[in-house]
Amino acid sequence: MSPTPGLVVAAPRSSSGKTTVTLGLLRAFARAGLPVAGAKCGPDYIDPAFHAVAAGRPSLNLDAWAMDPALVAGLASQVARDAELVLCEGLMGLFDGVPAAPGRSGSSADVSAATGWPVLLVIDVSGQSQSAAAVVKGCATYDPRVPVAGVIVNRSGSARHTRLVSDAIRDLGLPVLGAIPRTEGVTLPERHLGLVQASETGDLDRRLDAMADLVSAHCDLDAIRAAARPLALSGSAPGTPVPPPGQRIALAVDEAFSFTYPHLTQGWRAAGAEIVPFSPLADEAPRDDCDACWLPGGYPELHAARLAAASRFLAGVRDFAQTRPVHGECGGYMTLGRTLTDASGEEHAMLGLLGVATSFAQRKMNLGYREATLVADGPLGPAGTRLRGHEFHYASVTDRGSDEPFAMVVDAYGAAPTPSGSRRGLVSGSFFHAIARVI
Repeated sequence: MSPTPGLVVAAPRSSSGKTTVTLGLLRAFARAGLPVAGAKCGPDYIDPAFHAVAAGRPSLNLDAWAMDPALVAGLASQVARDAELVLCEGLMGLFDGVPAAPGRSGSSADVSAATGWPVLLVIDVSGQSQSAAAVVKGCATYDPRVPVAGVIVNRSGSARHTRLVSDAIRDLGLPVLGAIPRTEGVTLPERHLGLVQASETGDLDRRLDAMADLVSAHCDLDAIRAAARPLALSGSAPGTPVPPPGQRIALAVDEAFSFTYPHLTQGWRAAGAEIVPFSPLADEAPRDDCDACWLPGGYPELHAARLAAASRFLAGVRDFAQTRPVHGECGGYMTLGRTLTDASGEEHAMLGLLGVATSFAQRKMNLGYREATLVADGPLGPAGTRLRGHEFHYASVTDRGSDEPFAMVVDAYGAAPTPSGSRRGLVSGSFFHAIARVI
């Protein structure tokens, strides 16, 4: 059986329509009976959940900076298994990444080059006509590793506008595989970390069908499928990107705690761990027969009052932490702290297992890749373990408390290591989201 063909749906910049096009294509192909799978370039929790609903099968992240090439190969092979087409949604602009060795910048271009999946370029042509072709030409020639298989013109203003843009692009020798008019009604709701989560979007199927209708009406689906190329990687099972924190893991899962990478939980299960979900918002405690508790990121700041009143949850985690490790990432870290101040300025008491106090009233965007070196033995590995991941939050630390740091962290730009997070007894946490170990 030949390797599954795929495309990387990318754009010259953010907010060009990549997500709408990707979701519309996934749903359109799935409705037609084609086994299609989604993937996502880079660190993003939210988009893969939408891919999974649109395509009816799991989506995974492929991160060329945080993951070593063998892990990228294994995950790409995994997402392509049992599919006849993969659509991998890019991040930011096609070539946007960080300073790194060749192929490791974290850009969508690196994922295209590694997988052999060519680029389906989505270009927002609002406010321009033939000049769009110059942008397309730049994307097509900037990096010889990255072929552009075709272009989708997005947000065209009229038939004449479409003709001017499309003719100029075709003169470059590149096919125009779709021209989508400016449309206001086909959108997904957003909040401060991106899209509102798939689980919270009550009319998601209607919205996905509307995207599929729009893409089907204005794009050549047969030509898009024909433009895909086989996966150039052959990877074995991806193994365990981050070691499981325990044999039976109590994992917080609800609208306040939902930012868990699928490849991590799959890796934990592959390593023999069992995952036992519980909902803090439903006032559930971690099950007593678990030997580790994990509070992932999410939106605790939107539910701080409910969490502060969830007595069974609070008492259960506090009791759990007396004898077994508890770790929190980002929103989970905030919940482990003393207080969380919401956007209105109201302060809510949290678990108090760490000394940190955080505030969403004092918003400051923190975004970027990080490499963390663990300071002490803990649920993510022994002291000295190096992990790659990222931070993405708007919360501010108003009081760090007196706890020891969880890790020493550097960014991707060569800054000096700085202490990150907190640890006290068997409890640890930080704003750092782990993606993979550095091997």
